[in-house]
This record gives sequence, structure tokens and C-alpha cells, in this order.
Amino acid sequence: MKHFSQLITELDQSNKTNDKLAALETFFSNASDEDKVWAIALFTHRRPKRQVTTRQLREWCIELSEIPEWLFEESYHTVGDLAETIALLLPHQKSNEEISLADWINKLIELKGLSDEEKKWMIQDSWNRLTKEECFIFNKILTGGFRIGVSQNLISKALAVHLKKEKSFIAHALMGNWDPIETSFEKLFDSDSAIEDLSKPYPFFLAHSLEKGIEALDEPNKWQVEWKWDGIRGQLIRRKGETFIWSRGEELVTEKFPELANLGNSLPDGTVLDGEILCFTNGSPLPFNLLQTRIGRKNVSKKILTEAPVSLLAYDLLEFEGKDIRDQPLAERRLKLEYLFKSIDHTNFELSTPIEANSWTEYSMLREESRNYFAEGFMLKRKDSYYETGRKRGSWWKWKIDPLTIDGVMLYAQKGHGSRADLYSDYTFAVWDGDLLVPFAKAYSGLTDAEMKEVDSFVKKNTKERFGPVRTVNPELVFEIAFEGIQDSPRHKSGIALRFPRISRWRKDKPKEEANSLADLKDLLKLYGGK
Repeated sequence: MKHFSQLITELDQSNKTNDKLAALETFFSNASDEDKVWAIALFTHRRPKRQVTTRQLREWCIELSEIPEWLFEESYHTVGDLAETIALLLPHQKSNEEISLADWINKLIELKGLSDEEKKWMIQDSWNRLTKEECFIFNKILTGGFRIGVSQNLISKALAVHLKKEKSFIAHALMGNWDPIETSFEKLFDSDSAIEDLSKPYPFFLAHSLEKGIEALDEPNKWQVEWKWDGIRGQLIRRKGETFIWSRGEELVTEKFPELANLGNSLPDGTVLDGEILCFTNGSPLPFNLLQTRIGRKNVSKKILTEAPVSLLAYDLLEFEGKDIRDQPLAERRLKLEYLFKSIDHTNFELSTPIEANSWTEYSMLREESRNYFAEGFMLKRKDSYYETGRKRGSWWKWKIDPLTIDGVMLYAQKGHGSRADLYSDYTFAVWDGDLLVPFAKAYSGLTDAEMKEVDSFVKKNTKERFGPVRTVNPELVFEIAFEGIQDSPRHKSGIALRFPRISRWRKDKPKEEANSLADLKDLLKLYGGK
């Protein structure tokens, strides 16, 4: 646990990729195999199930630290993170115990089935035996809020160096439905074991945003141009009579999309499709907000299946006739995909069709119509490109349309989490409805560190009211809010919900009176609602 705690500290203290890579390599070189497996599991979001409630943790911390409840709540509002608040409030002694990460996690797993009193004794005993830094990590695992700023790509790089294997092999080994309780470090990276896992998807190939002008690319006939669909990226796998559907976030979602599971039954064994899960009807995609009605539901009712039917819009073929074909050029994979599509007659199977134009100028004009097709712009893929691992530059680009924007007044502010726990960095924005300001969006990204500190100072000097961790501020600051889509929402006071809102810029040039109105938002809704 000491080594893992030190690793997390080093990862959190640096923004440099090389520093993080070096810290990971050192940890994997020194840790036991059991600790390696659990570290990888935590970094890839395979946490043990939570066995205690946040209410219980609050009560047990208050009891052990001998403080009043109001002081705990004030501390929590100031820190903004429960795991960190508990670690800071508890009395800690210097610990010389060498208990491994795996042993601590096994203790948490053993909480299942214990009485509340037994859980309390075990948690408080653990807190007493951990240093402050170790206690923070323990609490993060305990609450299920373990998120550290390190990508799976970086984990794969560090393990590739440690194991002296190709990063693509490591990335593929980390995919799939493996369980850290049952999987050893050796088995995780054993080639034969990887083959045995019928459900294992391939690492997704991701595109960078096109930064230079489109003219910087070579002639259009060397590129396959498709709509960039606004859905859920997924892989549909059919192997040995079984069907599996994986999201890009490495979530097995087969049961959430029974129509696609049924489609899988129509595919030949040894087939893996890469595509977009979209609500689809009468040959056309439907708005993303309709798909949202199915996300997060444990049970999909007949009503939902009827109102929000989904299809897989396939745009790549990764496995064909049981063979991994990612090393074949896109043009060849495309021919096989078209052949497969023609041989399968299924209502929920669609093919992403390339868009034809004679010049990049023509493509630029077509791209402006993206919202009419419920798309976000274009995907540009070299016809001779292989299907690589992770995000690579050069052969795949996403060429998105410009976001929609609206100017809003900051109305509420709340402290952030982690490195932002001391800053008011999460904001609520409002637009004018006559003489009233009506909240319409929340955003927490888009400002520089210097701007965030300036806003934080404003919030502290201009607070009107406090509601727990939230502060109402004098409505003076105006920000341009960018977003990808807009739709009706009876759950919001404004009657409108935005898709992916974020701060585009601080409008220091604009007084609050010149911020946009609710009528402006409704005009955008008429133009782009559902698009």
C-alpha cells in the first residue's frame, strides 16, 4: 500500500507524461504480482463493489475523530471530496506495517455479508493503521471514486516496457471481461488466455481533431469520408455461437441492447464489427437525446424498445471468418464489410456510407449540413490505413462542425474536486427572461488556471448566499458557453438542456445586460432542436 500510495502521489504531482511513465515503470518493477493486478484493475475502472454507504463513513469518521457533525460538513464543503475529507480529519500515526494493496482490497471484499457493526469495526481499525496518504487511497477505493489522471494508453506503455512486449498486445490484453479477483498477472498477459476469452474486444482506434486546415491533407480520393455519428461507439462480437456488445468505455452492454444481441445471432462466427449504436428508424438516425432514454437503465421495457429502437451503424470490420484483419488496409476491410452487410438481412443492421465529393471545398460545404443528419461533422480515414490501437495522428481525423454558443451570466459557483478542491471551479450559468435570470447550464471546463483563480477570487468577494457547498454570487461575469446540441427538457427550469456544455471564453468585453435571453435559446431550439 505504501508503494501504491507513493505512485498515486507522484502521478498527481506532475502533468508531464514522461514523469508519470517513469513512476508507473518503477511501481511495476517493484510491486508484487498481486498488487500489479489490482493497480491495473483500479486504473482501468475495475473496482471492488462498494459495501458501505457514504452516510456510514460520515458517522464512523465523526465518531473516531471526535468532532461535531457540523464541523465535518463544513470541512467536507471546503474540501469537496469525501475520501480526502475523512483522511484529513482522522488522527493518524506513523505506520510501519507492510500490508499490501491486494491485502487491503481483499479486506474490503470481505465486508460483504458482515453486519453494520462488524463493518464499522473493520473500517475504523483500518483507518487507525493507515497513514494519511494511504488512508486517502483506501477511502477512494472504498467509496468507488477512484479516478486518477492517467490514461489507459499510459498504463499500456509502462507495462509494455516492463514486460518487453508490444504496446498493442498489452492494450488488447487489458480489454474484455477479466476479473482481478480471479486473474493472475501471468494469466492476464498470457497469449493463450487472451484467445480463450470469447468476449474480448479489440482496443478502439481513435482519431485526433483536425487542427490544420483541410487543405493540408493530400487529395480527397485517398480518403474515406463519413459522417461523424453522435451515438455510442461500440463493438459487436460474434464468436462460437455467443454475442457480446462492448462500449468504447469498456462496458459490456449486451443486455441493454437486445435488438443488437439479436443481430449478433445473424452474424457468422468469428465476426467483430466496429460502429455506432444509434436510435434509428425508417433508414434514418434519430436524435441522441432519444438514445439517452436507454442509457443507464437496468431493464429495457417494451415501451422503450418501441419508442427508442436502436441499430448498429457499422463502419469497420475488425475480425472476419475468425481472423484478425486489423492489419489490412481500410479499403480491403471495407470491401469485406460491404460483402458481409449484403449477406445479412436484419432490421437493426445499417452501413455507414462514404460521402463522395470532388474537392475539399465541396466537402466543406457538405459538412455544414451535419446537424441535418444528426451528425457532428466528418470522419476522415486514409483508405490505406490499418486499424491501430488508441489515438494516433495522421491516418484518421475527426473534422467536427463548430459548436453552438450562447452568452450566459454566472449565477452559482461550487468548489471542484481533487486538485481543484480549493477553487470555485464549477459554475451555473443563466440567461435573461425579462428581468429575471434563469439557469440553463452548468460547466466546469474551458478556463485557464489563471482565469479560474481570478473567478475564484471574484466568488469569494461577491457571495450573496450559501446553500451547503454552493454559493450564489452577484450576477456580473459573462461567459460564452459552447455546446453540441440543444433539446426540450421539462426537468430543467429553463425548459432546455444542452449537450456537452463548456466554457468557450470569458466575455470581459460584455456587461451582464448584454448576455443572451431565454428567447434566444428557444430560437436555437427551433433551428437545431434534436439535431
